[in-house]
Amino acid sequence: MTIASIIEFQNVTKQYGDGTKAVDSLNLEIKSGEFIVLIGPSGCGKTTTLKMINRLIEPTSGSILIKGKNVGSYDVDRLRWNIGYVLQQIALFPHMTVEDNILVVPEMKQSDKETMKRRAHELMEQVGLDPAVFAQRKPSELSGGQQQRVGVIRAMAADPEILLMDEPFSALDPVAREKLQEDLLLLKKTFGKTTVFVTHDMNEALKLADRICVMREGRIVQTGTPDELRRNPAGAFVREFIGRGEGGLHEVLDLRRWVTAFPAEPVHPQIVLPADIHTDRLVSVMADHEAAGVEDGGELIGMINRESAFRLLASEGRGKVHHE
Repeated sequence: MTIASIIEFQNVTKQYGDGTKAVDSLNLEIKSGEFIVLIGPSGCGKTTTLKMINRLIEPTSGSILIKGKNVGSYDVDRLRWNIGYVLQQIALFPHMTVEDNILVVPEMKQSDKETMKRRAHELMEQVGLDPAVFAQRKPSELSGGQQQRVGVIRAMAADPEILLMDEPFSALDPVAREKLQEDLLLLKKTFGKTTVFVTHDMNEALKLADRICVMREGRIVQTGTPDELRRNPAGAFVREFIGRGEGGLHEVLDLRRWVTAFPAEPVHPQIVLPADIHTDRLVSVMADHEAAGVEDGGELIGMINRESAFRLLASEGRGKVHHE
């Protein structure tokens, strides 16, 4: 295990009683502070891989190390206190306030109460939940997207070294999902937590990840940065999965070469698009907006107007745009 790595899978297999191998001889290193996305079709082993990190599932063979130490040798409660966990269906305690929900794990760790409360309010502000308005509300008084924000910052409240996220936004509508992705990019930039994120949505992976691990039938097919996968997919499976084969409206386009600089006057675009975007999303937005902001890695890099967007779409259709 290299010094920079915090999590390492060493030839890890998870096999069930019927002989099914959910994970098959997996080797993977995750660096400290890295945001890695596990992606693949249903049943590929990505959630099983995630759950083996905090011992919700035990491996059949092989070793999983955290900071060089086998996870099986950690006290399981203390292990989980240092690993934030966010699920698709966020399980907030319905009779507790938002603030109390956020403070559940810090209180178990017997942290200083004033320090805990201050951190909870800081995290709420980071995701656009004004503590003066939301701290004393109950979960039933929040929208689905707001509840999911609380779930994300609850996982971070005890300042864990590792954050696990299992398809946390997949149950949300597209607008709420995009907002949560933007919130997560900001949290990523601010706190730099080592994050393992599971999704089946390649567009989400391209937007969020430092590195993507594509899985199929319990094995790793390819790992690389979003740009590496987009430029050099390892075979037809990866190429089709990222929408560069016969993806049609689900093809991933690169907006970076089509953006223009913001004008001298400060601009606050009504809508912001990721630099890597599915064709159908670009068509939908540009049908309703003359222009949109474009962000890359959480940073606004410029604007794209309707004319440029449809020139890009027309060129892509003729096969004249290539990822360099």
